[in-house]
Amino acid sequence: MVAEKSSSEKSSGPEHRRSSRYPVVVPLEVNWREANGAQFKESAQATEVNAHGALLQMRNYPTMGIQAELTNLLTAQKTQARMAAVRRAKSGAIQGIAVELLTPNESFWGLNFQLRKTSAELLTLEQGIKSGEIDPLILRDFRDAVDHVRKTAWAVQEWRERQIQHRDPSTVLSLLTLERIRRATTLTHDLLGDLKAQDVSHRTEGIADLHRAIIELHKRLTEYFEAPAT
Repeated sequence: MVAEKSSSEKSSGPEHRRSSRYPVVVPLEVNWREANGAQFKESAQATEVNAHGALLQMRNYPTMGIQAELTNLLTAQKTQARMAAVRRAKSGAIQGIAVELLTPNESFWGLNFQLRKTSAELLTLEQGIKSGEIDPLILRDFRDAVDHVRKTAWAVQEWRERQIQHRDPSTVLSLLTLERIRRATTLTHDLLGDLKAQDVSHRTEGIADLHRAIIELHKRLTEYFEAPAT
Protein backbone atom coordinates (compact mmCIF):
# COMPACT_ATOMS: atom_id res chain seq x y z
CA MET A 1 0.00 0.00 0.00
CA VAL A 2 1.35 3.46 -0.88
CA ALA A 3 0.40 7.02 -0.05
CA GLU A 4 -2.27 8.59 -2.28
CA LYS A 5 -0.69 10.83 -4.92
CA SER A 6 -3.46 13.40 -4.75
CA SER A 7 -2.77 14.18 -1.12
CA SER A 8 0.97 13.63 -1.10
CA GLU A 9 1.63 16.14 -3.85
CA LYS A 10 0.21 19.00 -1.83
CA SER A 11 2.98 21.37 -0.90
CA SER A 12 3.12 22.92 2.56
CA GLY A 13 4.53 26.11 1.07
CA PRO A 14 7.55 27.40 -0.85
CA GLU A 15 10.93 25.84 -0.16
CA HIS A 16 13.17 28.11 1.91
CA ARG A 17 16.86 27.21 2.21
CA ARG A 18 18.96 28.44 5.13
CA SER A 19 22.26 27.33 3.59
CA SER A 20 23.60 26.11 0.27
CA ARG A 21 22.94 22.54 -0.77
CA TYR A 22 25.65 20.33 -2.26
CA PRO A 23 25.27 17.59 -4.90
CA VAL A 24 25.89 14.34 -2.99
CA VAL A 25 24.01 11.07 -3.50
CA VAL A 26 23.06 9.40 -0.20
CA PRO A 27 20.93 6.20 -0.18
CA LEU A 28 18.17 6.36 2.42
CA GLU A 29 15.28 4.44 3.89
CA VAL A 30 12.24 6.57 4.75
CA ASN A 31 9.67 5.41 7.33
CA TRP A 32 6.48 7.35 8.05
CA ARG A 33 2.87 7.04 9.21
CA GLU A 34 0.03 8.75 7.37
CA ALA A 35 -2.85 10.51 9.13
CA ASN A 36 -5.08 7.46 8.59
CA GLY A 37 -2.59 5.31 10.54
CA ALA A 38 -1.10 3.53 7.50
CA GLN A 39 2.62 2.80 7.92
CA PHE A 40 5.03 3.10 4.98
CA LYS A 41 8.67 2.30 4.23
CA GLU A 42 10.34 3.50 1.02
CA SER A 43 13.83 3.55 -0.46
CA ALA A 44 15.04 7.01 -1.47
CA GLN A 45 18.07 8.96 -2.60
CA ALA A 46 19.11 12.33 -1.26
CA THR A 47 20.64 14.21 -4.19
CA GLU A 48 21.10 17.70 -2.73
CA VAL A 49 21.91 18.05 0.96
CA ASN A 50 22.89 20.52 3.65
CA ALA A 51 22.78 20.65 7.43
CA HIS A 52 19.08 21.60 7.42
CA GLY A 53 17.62 19.20 4.87
CA ALA A 54 17.77 17.64 1.43
CA LEU A 55 16.02 16.94 -1.82
CA LEU A 56 14.79 13.34 -1.92
CA GLN A 57 13.94 11.24 -4.94
CA MET A 58 11.58 8.34 -4.19
CA ARG A 59 8.86 6.36 -5.94
CA ASN A 60 6.14 7.03 -3.34
CA TYR A 61 6.25 9.87 -0.90
CA PRO A 62 4.46 11.10 2.24
CA THR A 63 1.86 13.82 2.51
CA MET A 64 3.55 17.19 2.91
CA GLY A 65 3.93 18.28 6.53
CA ILE A 66 4.22 14.72 7.85
CA GLN A 67 7.27 13.73 9.88
CA ALA A 68 9.36 10.75 8.80
CA GLU A 69 12.38 8.84 10.00
CA LEU A 70 15.35 8.88 7.63
CA THR A 71 18.00 6.15 7.82
CA ASN A 72 21.34 6.63 6.06
CA LEU A 73 21.95 3.19 4.52
CA LEU A 74 25.71 3.78 4.38
CA THR A 75 26.14 4.59 8.07
CA ALA A 76 22.88 3.29 9.64
CA GLN A 77 22.47 6.70 11.30
CA LYS A 78 18.87 7.85 11.79
CA THR A 79 17.26 11.26 12.03
CA GLN A 80 13.78 12.82 11.98
CA ALA A 81 12.62 15.06 9.14
CA ARG A 82 9.51 16.91 7.97
CA MET A 83 8.23 16.72 4.41
CA ALA A 84 8.44 20.39 3.43
CA ALA A 85 7.61 20.85 -0.27
CA VAL A 86 7.33 19.20 -3.68
CA ARG A 87 9.80 20.54 -6.20
CA ARG A 88 8.53 20.55 -9.79
CA ALA A 89 10.13 21.33 -13.14
CA LYS A 90 8.53 23.92 -15.44
CA SER A 91 6.90 21.03 -17.26
CA GLY A 92 5.16 20.02 -14.03
CA ALA A 93 7.21 16.86 -13.54
CA ILE A 94 8.20 16.16 -9.94
CA GLN A 95 11.95 16.61 -9.40
CA GLY A 96 11.95 15.58 -5.77
CA ILE A 97 10.67 16.16 -2.26
CA ALA A 98 12.30 18.80 -0.09
CA VAL A 99 12.67 17.64 3.52
CA GLU A 100 13.68 19.61 6.58
CA LEU A 101 15.64 17.94 9.38
CA LEU A 102 14.01 18.59 12.75
CA THR A 103 17.52 19.01 14.20
CA PRO A 104 20.18 20.41 11.82
CA ASN A 105 22.85 17.75 11.36
CA GLU A 106 25.74 17.79 8.88
CA SER A 107 27.22 14.48 10.03
CA PHE A 108 24.05 12.56 9.08
CA TRP A 109 24.92 12.82 5.39
CA GLY A 110 28.36 11.26 5.80
CA LEU A 111 31.91 12.08 4.74
CA ASN A 112 31.10 12.60 1.07
CA PHE A 113 28.96 15.59 2.01
CA GLN A 114 31.64 16.93 4.36
CA LEU A 115 34.25 16.73 1.62
CA ARG A 116 31.99 18.36 -0.96
CA LYS A 117 31.12 21.21 1.43
CA THR A 118 34.74 21.72 2.46
CA SER A 119 35.85 21.84 -1.18
CA ALA A 120 33.31 24.57 -1.93
CA GLU A 121 34.34 26.54 1.17
CA LEU A 122 38.01 26.28 0.19
CA LEU A 123 37.24 27.72 -3.24
CA THR A 124 35.43 30.64 -1.61
CA LEU A 125 38.32 31.10 0.81
CA GLU A 126 40.78 31.09 -2.08
CA GLN A 127 38.98 34.04 -3.66
CA GLY A 128 39.12 35.90 -0.35
CA ILE A 129 42.86 35.23 0.00
CA LYS A 130 43.50 36.62 -3.48
CA SER A 131 41.63 39.84 -2.77
CA GLY A 132 42.39 40.46 0.92
CA GLU A 133 45.30 41.43 3.13
CA ILE A 134 46.49 38.25 4.86
CA ASP A 135 49.12 37.96 7.60
CA PRO A 136 52.04 36.08 5.96
CA LEU A 137 52.41 33.79 8.99
CA ILE A 138 48.73 32.84 8.93
CA LEU A 139 48.90 32.26 5.17
CA ARG A 140 51.94 30.01 5.60
CA ASP A 141 50.21 27.96 8.28
CA PHE A 142 47.16 27.65 6.07
CA ARG A 143 49.21 26.48 3.08
CA ASP A 144 51.02 23.92 5.25
CA ALA A 145 47.73 22.59 6.62
CA VAL A 146 46.21 22.30 3.12
CA ASP A 147 49.33 20.53 1.87
CA HIS A 148 49.13 18.08 4.78
CA VAL A 149 45.46 17.34 4.07
CA ARG A 150 46.20 16.91 0.36
CA LYS A 151 48.93 14.35 0.99
CA THR A 152 46.84 12.50 3.56
CA ALA A 153 43.87 12.39 1.15
CA TRP A 154 46.14 10.99 -1.56
CA ALA A 155 47.37 8.26 0.82
CA VAL A 156 43.79 7.34 1.76
CA GLN A 157 42.86 7.14 -1.93
CA GLU A 158 45.86 4.89 -2.58
CA TRP A 159 44.80 2.68 0.33
CA ARG A 160 41.27 2.29 -1.03
CA GLU A 161 42.43 1.60 -4.58
CA ARG A 162 44.87 -1.08 -3.44
CA GLN A 163 42.13 -2.72 -1.38
CA ILE A 164 39.81 -2.77 -4.40
CA GLN A 165 42.58 -4.21 -6.59
CA HIS A 166 43.42 -6.82 -3.91
CA ARG A 167 46.93 -5.43 -3.54
CA ASP A 168 48.76 -5.07 -0.23
CA PRO A 169 47.70 -1.65 1.16
CA SER A 170 50.07 -1.75 4.15
CA THR A 171 52.84 0.00 2.20
CA VAL A 172 50.70 3.15 2.18
CA LEU A 173 51.21 3.43 5.95
CA SER A 174 54.86 4.30 5.37
CA LEU A 175 53.73 7.25 3.25
CA LEU A 176 51.61 8.54 6.13
CA THR A 177 54.54 8.09 8.52
CA LEU A 178 56.82 10.06 6.20
CA GLU A 179 54.21 12.81 6.02
CA ARG A 180 53.94 12.96 9.83
CA ILE A 181 57.72 13.21 10.11
CA ARG A 182 57.82 15.99 7.53
CA ARG A 183 54.98 17.82 9.26
CA ALA A 184 56.58 17.45 12.70
CA THR A 185 59.89 18.78 11.38
CA THR A 186 58.18 21.80 9.83
CA LEU A 187 56.25 22.55 13.03
CA THR A 188 59.42 22.20 15.12
CA HIS A 189 61.23 24.79 12.98
CA ASP A 190 58.21 27.08 13.23
CA LEU A 191 58.17 26.75 17.03
CA LEU A 192 61.89 27.47 17.19
CA GLY A 193 61.21 30.67 15.29
CA ASP A 194 58.43 31.57 17.73
CA LEU A 195 60.75 30.94 20.68
CA LYS A 196 63.47 33.12 19.18
CA ALA A 197 60.92 35.87 18.59
CA GLN A 198 59.70 35.40 22.19
CA ASP A 199 56.18 34.70 20.94
CA VAL A 200 56.18 31.57 23.13
CA SER A 201 57.13 31.34 26.82
CA HIS A 202 56.78 28.90 29.73
CA ARG A 203 53.38 30.52 30.40
CA THR A 204 51.99 29.67 26.96
CA GLU A 205 49.05 27.28 27.24
CA GLY A 206 50.02 23.71 26.37
CA ILE A 207 53.75 24.35 26.41
CA ALA A 208 54.31 21.99 29.37
CA ASP A 209 52.55 19.13 27.54
CA LEU A 210 54.67 19.86 24.47
CA HIS A 211 57.82 19.78 26.59
CA ARG A 212 56.97 16.35 28.01
CA ALA A 213 56.10 14.99 24.55
CA ILE A 214 59.39 16.25 23.11
CA ILE A 215 61.38 14.69 25.96
CA GLU A 216 59.73 11.32 25.28
CA LEU A 217 60.25 11.70 21.53
CA HIS A 218 63.91 12.64 22.03
CA LYS A 219 64.39 9.60 24.27
CA ARG A 220 62.97 7.22 21.64
CA LEU A 221 64.93 8.80 18.79
CA THR A 222 68.15 8.67 20.80
CA GLU A 223 67.67 4.91 21.19
CA TYR A 224 67.58 4.57 17.40
CA PHE A 225 70.61 6.69 16.67
CA GLU A 226 72.71 5.33 19.52
CA ALA A 227 71.89 1.69 18.82
CA PRO A 228 75.01 -0.34 17.98
CA ALA A 229 75.53 -1.10 14.31
CA THR A 230 74.71 -4.64 13.24
